[in-house]
Formats: sequence, C-alpha cells, structure tokens
Amino acid sequence: MAKFENVKWAPGQMRYFLYQKSFEMFEPEAKTYAATRSAYYASFLCFEGIRYFCRRNAKGNLELIFVNWDQNLERFRRSMAFNLSREQQNIVPSKEELEDLFIQKYFSHPVMKPYLEEMAAKGVQGYLRPFTLDEEHSMGVTFPAFPAIRAVTCMYDQYLGEPFVGVVIPHLVRAIGINGTGCMKLGINYLISIKAIDEAKALVPEAASALFLDDRPYLPIEQREITEWDSSCCLFAMSDGTVIKIPESNLILPSVTIKGMAIILKSMGLKVEERPLLYGELLERVRKNELVAVASVGTAGILNRCHKLVLVNGDLKIIGNHLPNKTHPMYQKLKEIKDYYWNVYLGKAEALPGLKIFSYEIS
Repeated sequence: MAKFENVKWAPGQMRYFLYQKSFEMFEPEAKTYAATRSAYYASFLCFEGIRYFCRRNAKGNLELIFVNWDQNLERFRRSMAFNLSREQQNIVPSKEELEDLFIQKYFSHPVMKPYLEEMAAKGVQGYLRPFTLDEEHSMGVTFPAFPAIRAVTCMYDQYLGEPFVGVVIPHLVRAIGINGTGCMKLGINYLISIKAIDEAKALVPEAASALFLDDRPYLPIEQREITEWDSSCCLFAMSDGTVIKIPESNLILPSVTIKGMAIILKSMGLKVEERPLLYGELLERVRKNELVAVASVGTAGILNRCHKLVLVNGDLKIIGNHLPNKTHPMYQKLKEIKDYYWNVYLGKAEALPGLKIFSYEIS
C-alpha cells in the first residue's frame, strides 16, 4: 500500500482560526476535540499536500523552494470553500494570506529552525500537510462554527516508489461527478481509496494501488473511462511516443505535479494527448502491446512507473496483466521527467515556462 517511508516530523503543529485570524504553535502531537463535526460528518475536513525543498543559499541562510505551489494554495482554497456556507465564503483566506501563514508564521517560527537545518544538511524531500478542522466542541449537523487551518510537515525518503503493482477496481467509485467532490482533496473521498486497495489485495496480495473507472457502473465496463489511481493521477506512455493524460473533471483531482510532467514531456518533443481513455481502449492497447508503461503521478512520489497492472472484467475476474516494456525509450523518458522535475527544486534544471519557482529565505 502506498505510504511515506523514513518519515521524520517537524517539532511543531500550527493552528490558525479563520474568523479571528489568530496563529498558534503546538507540539506536533496536538489533539482536537473528540466531539467535533469534522470527526463525525467530515464537516470542514479537507487538506492539501505540498512538496518543497530546503537548502542553504549563497549567503548561507536557509531557503525554502516550492514549484507551482500557488496552484496548491488555490486548490486548498477551493476545498475550504466547499466546506463552508454561502455566508462564510468571505472567511476563506486569499492565496497571499495562506502564503504568509505558512512561510512567515509556521516555517519561520523558532521551533522549526533545527528541523529545517537538518533538512538542508541532508538534502531530502519535504512535505507540507495543511488541513482543516471545525474546532468547536459540538456534534450538530451544521457548517463549522470555529473553522481552523492546522498544518504539520515532515521530511521523507520516498512515497509509493518502484516497482508497484496496481489493480483495476471497477465496482467501487471514488467520487461522484455530480457532487463536484472528486476535484478536491476532501476527507470524504479517501476512505473509498483505502477500501479499493483492500479490494485489490483480495485479488492480488502484493497490490499497492487501485485504478478507478468513472462513476457510470451501469455501462458495459469497456465503455467506462479511466479516472485516476486511488491517491494519484495517471499517465499512459504509448509505443508511438504519445503520452495520454486524463483531462480534469469533477471526478479527477487537478494535479499540480502532472501539469509539470506534461510541460517537461512537451519540452522533450513528445506528444501529450489530454483526452478521455476508455477502459476498452486500454484493454486493446495492452493486447496489441502498444502500452509501454502506466505511471502514478502525485505530489509526494512525483512519478512512479507501475511494475504490473492487473486487468479485470465486470465480474472482477482477472483477464490479463500489463507489464511495462522496459527496453522501449518511452520507459526511460518517464524516469527522466521525474528526475528533471525534482532537479528544478534543487536548482539543477531549468524552470521551463509553466514551472514557476517560489523561494523564501528563512532568517
């Protein structure tokens, strides 16, 4: 199952009340009320995942590097807005307010300095996890009365990684398009992701990820569209040099990372097709040996190539396996774009148009 490896948490958790605009720093294990609407009804329960890198700049000072995190902040804003009433929309923080909150208040807090110094010394990846809670001691089925942002952060070695085994799970639906929830990082979406992996393991014990189809289970399985992995987006590399990217919709999280992958692929002269991919077409491509590799793309892992994708029919019977063609140039290209993307954070690769770098000196 996809997980973070060799995680070390920062020594502080922050809280920011949206009404009062007040900031507090807690110990990293800070708890919340057992009786809160966020726990019982997922009221005001959303989150974001943001990759960053910490290094020493030319002056020897700590510097945080983010790529396109303005898109992460905007996605976080949309998720918060979904969890609030019409009358509460004015308390949703602006991107600038969130930027100040995380950089000037959280990362710049004195308790965080040793952690950032260790990160810079090790040259490892960082992951910022802001999330929201209703901090009121209540079980009422209403919108939050004390909405707050909390955040924790960690350094880690890798997430998911290679090789991994994926299984198509057609009988579970991660999100319903008409509700418009699949395109946001909401707590209500991810239980189904975990259940889908459990279903995948029942078919293939070594499975680490589940591949979802769309929310139209009444159609023949071949006519349903592929959406995304349980906790990441998909790229499909074909033998003709084409890469298929599933278009954004109410079912699919608008991945910040996959947009960067598409930019880098195009810069390498490869064709990126952003279009729906029917499961029937995928089965045909596998049968004709036209699929080189399927990749999982997300913030934490950047890009990981699937070692084996197990294909099933509508009765959940295994009908085939896709194994990557490791000798095809496209297989190596996927590894190259992953390395390029991370090297943008490290300052070792050019930030192509569309890959915007944000750097902040921490005194």
